[in-house]
Amino acid sequence: MISTLLVANRGEIACRIFRTCGELGIRTVAVHSDADENALHARVADTAVRLPGATPAETYLRGDLIVKAAVAAGADAVHPGYGFLSENPDFARAVLDAGLVWIGPSPEAIEAMASKTRAKELMGIEPLREVTAADLPVLVKAAAGGGGRGMRIVRALEELDGALESARAEAASAFGDGEVFVEPYVERGRHVEVQVLADTHGTVWTLGTRDCSLQRRHQKVIEEAPAPGLNPELTTELYEMAARAARAVDYVGAGTVEFLVADGRPHFLEMNTRLQVEHPVTEAVFGLDLVAEQIRIAEGHALAADPPSARGHAIEARLYAEDPSRDWAPQTGTLHHLAVPDGVRLDTGYTDGDDIGVHYDPMLAKTVAHAPTRAEALRRLSGALERARIHGPVTNRELLVRSLRHREFTAARMDTGFYDRHLADLTEPAPDPYAPLAAALADAHGRSRFGGWRNLSSQPQTKRYLMAGEEHEARYRHTRDGLAADGVRVVHADARLVVLEVDGVRRKFDVARHGDRVYVNATALTALPRFPDPTEHHAPGSLLAPMPGTVVRIADGLAEGAAVRAGDPLIWLEAMKMQHRITAPASGTLSALHATPGQQVEVGALLAVVEEAQKEVQDQ
Repeated sequence: MISTLLVANRGEIACRIFRTCGELGIRTVAVHSDADENALHARVADTAVRLPGATPAETYLRGDLIVKAAVAAGADAVHPGYGFLSENPDFARAVLDAGLVWIGPSPEAIEAMASKTRAKELMGIEPLREVTAADLPVLVKAAAGGGGRGMRIVRALEELDGALESARAEAASAFGDGEVFVEPYVERGRHVEVQVLADTHGTVWTLGTRDCSLQRRHQKVIEEAPAPGLNPELTTELYEMAARAARAVDYVGAGTVEFLVADGRPHFLEMNTRLQVEHPVTEAVFGLDLVAEQIRIAEGHALAADPPSARGHAIEARLYAEDPSRDWAPQTGTLHHLAVPDGVRLDTGYTDGDDIGVHYDPMLAKTVAHAPTRAEALRRLSGALERARIHGPVTNRELLVRSLRHREFTAARMDTGFYDRHLADLTEPAPDPYAPLAAALADAHGRSRFGGWRNLSSQPQTKRYLMAGEEHEARYRHTRDGLAADGVRVVHADARLVVLEVDGVRRKFDVARHGDRVYVNATALTALPRFPDPTEHHAPGSLLAPMPGTVVRIADGLAEGAAVRAGDPLIWLEAMKMQHRITAPASGTLSALHATPGQQVEVGALLAVVEEAQKEVQDQ
């Protein structure tokens, strides 16, 4: 029996595994980087061991340090979670060689399936060895790991070398393995997967299907179980292929076999030899705790002959600290408050007051709703996200709500190109027009109308706010009966709650303020000073860092005075385990270059300046 378990991971998945361990009476050990010293997973574990450094390469990808930590803390088992070293066979061997229990498949099974190139060969599928124009579009893909990292779509042959180089660099940074391969890219397919669970006694369960078609940058955003709209014959074929893949490598534990379904036919993608981020939807539908099952299997227990029956429908949405309207740019800062209504499951690695840093994935939480029908699950989850209170960095919450209510998704006609087609509409700003007034009234609460000339009832008061990128002015006044505003009746106003009556309908506004940021229900505003300070102006053509991160590469031969073309990638910035290209805004000359490889930059930092060619002509 396992008594003490170390989780070789961080954040949400570490906290989720610790929760099951607590229910089973198993003591827990966390590992943490210096950046994660005060992270939730390090706080909730019974014991925590420091991994010196901040980057994944220094910490969570150091299998030797993690095994050493497990032995030092007295652990007798290691759970890898997902990502990092979860599909690294050498790490699994090191754990076993140290005399510890490995919660997962054998190193040999990982070796056979964790490399997507070898997995495809095992399933009789050959990757593209040479790419011609007739093969386009193609997908460059990391052989190890997942989560959309190390993946690039190539639609022109001249883009292939650059895509291979950047994919290798991103894969090496995220997984410690820079191997990539090329395969045909199927347009408008559905991403469907099958959860498998196998024991050491020869039993293999296929625990239903999941649809994960809504993706950004090849990383899943919304997942559901079962995959809607599949006919019984296709479902049976998916189950048989998944079970065949598991049995081919004597698989043990939880794993996922992924397919791309197009024109009613399944195309094998890969087998993930680990627990998936989206496992909660399967747990909800089958009434299982997959982590508990993983532990039971590692202890030698046998599965029942048949899995439990599925009930209802479950949908998961990943809440990211990112701005979908700005090319999914990751966001950092303090998470002041995160709360969702009762009735949905919330898996997170953060609590109020935690900092969202630059080193790791920007996922804040997973929200999961389960209901008897898909329509009910959609309504429950979209409603919960709409009413959630998220005070801190910009998130994709509004995108999630709109996606769940989009006619294409509600009709189950989605595919992997969903966001390519609909992102502009889904990110169109639609702020609440009464939010600035509610913020101003909450701010004005308690101010005496006798405190000076500005509080006379005849003198309207104004407050300015930045909302959805535009400036808004709220006007109100103090009267003998309290606060008042034109066009509405102020029913109630205090620092945390404002009630307005508009055309006979009362509306409630929850208000919270953190510094100059004000949150009114789901709307975020920035309070502007009454007399603005002069702001810093940058020259036209300035390239500013869209997020905090590390400069990992400068384009070959790039130097001040170099000629550049509009759209040319000039600088590569790494943040939250993803690489982001900074491109030339126009054709012209690079008049300044401030970025250097290895440099840490803050959001808004000046990286370079491109002087447009036409301006040069005019100045001559």
